[in-house]
Amino acid sequence: MVRTIVIWGLVGGVIVAALMQASMYFMDDHTNPASMWLGYLTMLIALSTVFLGIKQYRDQVGGGVITFWRGLAVGLGIAVVAAVIYSASWEAYLAISGKDFIGEYSAQMIADAQARNASARELAELRAQAAEWRAIYDNPPLRFLMTMAEMLPVAVVVTLLSAFALRFPNVLPARDPVAA
Repeated sequence: MVRTIVIWGLVGGVIVAALMQASMYFMDDHTNPASMWLGYLTMLIALSTVFLGIKQYRDQVGGGVITFWRGLAVGLGIAVVAAVIYSASWEAYLAISGKDFIGEYSAQMIADAQARNASARELAELRAQAAEWRAIYDNPPLRFLMTMAEMLPVAVVVTLLSAFALRFPNVLPARDPVAA
């Protein structure tokens, strides 16, 4: 099980890290809602490895059968490995690029609020929120965990769906090597 988790987790992590790095390079405005949706789409693409890993484990180790709980364990393991790589990639991006992501994000958020004529109270609340984010973001272990927390809810949903679907042996059954 560990081998399956590590291999598929590494594949998923490399995919999500590469797609995230590419999107950071090609997109200028990271506060745009489209940027957020692109980020979650790349996570879904990368987390397809959860489904593939559970299926491989079911077919090769389980003889075409896997329980929901075993599938959940395999899938969550793959997801955690991928999320660690995603977070490490984000840390590398911040270190190499020298960008002040949270500063730029906060400034854009405040500028957007000013453009829509937000009240002085709302602007003060946004500035306070930005200061809280800065305090968290300036602490690398907290930033790492916060970055993992972006991906893990998506990973849990993908894992639950994959483990549920693949517990049925007739869902993408293993191919008979002799017949193939």
